Amino acid sequence: MSALRVGVLAYPGCFASEVFGVPDLLTMATHVAGPGHAGYEVSLVSPRRRVTVSGGAALAVSPLREVDVLVVPGFELLPGLGVDARLGSLAPEIAAIRSHAAAGHAVVSICVGAFLLAEAGLLDGRRATTSWLFADELARRCPDADVRPERLVVTDEGVTTTAAFSAMYDFALELIRRHSGADVARTTARVALVDDARSSQTPYVDARLLPRPGNEFSHRVMRRLDQTLAARYDLTALSHTFNVSTRTLLRRFSDETGQSPLEYLQSSRVRRARHLLETTERTVASISAAVGYQDSATFAALFAKHTGRRPRDYRATFRRGGSGGSGVGSAG
Repeated sequence: MSALRVGVLAYPGCFASEVFGVPDLLTMATHVAGPGHAGYEVSLVSPRRRVTVSGGAALAVSPLREVDVLVVPGFELLPGLGVDARLGSLAPEIAAIRSHAAAGHAVVSICVGAFLLAEAGLLDGRRATTSWLFADELARRCPDADVRPERLVVTDEGVTTTAAFSAMYDFALELIRRHSGADVARTTARVALVDDARSSQTPYVDARLLPRPGNEFSHRVMRRLDQTLAARYDLTALSHTFNVSTRTLLRRFSDETGQSPLEYLQSSRVRRARHLLETTERTVASISAAVGYQDSATFAALFAKHTGRRPRDYRATFRRGGSGGSGVGSAG
């Protein structure tokens, strides 16, 4: 087996960590595999002579060349900000991505690097993912793509997209698994302290960070539901609170949010339960009751539907502050 040629497309303002993350893990895999393994031939390529990435770091880059896999890192993008100007400044990179794919080689995007692939026309008619924070924007900009916001890594006919930041390691481990074997991938994950058993980005979603519609009516309904989180859901009483019919409430809320009040309430309850599981020692039954479910089994099923994990499994993975009761941590 010959060395797998992997090129990372460096461009102005891309995240430096996403330029080096995949190559570094591939380097570790080569050491794990040992002598005689074909390994990986990695290069940083660009259509530009000079590239300054995030943080102002200048990179030494090589001219574009033929590679087996072209990796496209992400860039800084804030919710609510348009990406047109950003993409407009990256025409040489988008042309390089399009040309590479047209030659029949694999293309991979990390996080919002998916927007460059979309601009190159590679996501039309394909399944794709990106950071959950920007999945709706990607779907809006690329209506012919089948965006899967719950997925960590999606590969469709030679085009791979990943979720945010650390999902580059999920992709890299899959690449190592295919090129170097499952044992090498598993050992590399252990050496690097990388989780090789993740399957979804759903547990990481924080709905509070998602852009909300601007209409005040739905905001007031949301606030009311949040204030009465543990109370029994009563659509008629909720309608009376806002002096509208149940039909009008459902229509206006759906028009503004794309969901029903009950769906919002369920997601809000799960969000609160996640916080309690992460920061307290309360039992699952106690947390279930605190967010409006007397039947723990019903709560557990709903929680698993929203997060992909049962409550106890979620706590084991995301528990903050050890056994300190209410320690607070942060994710990078």
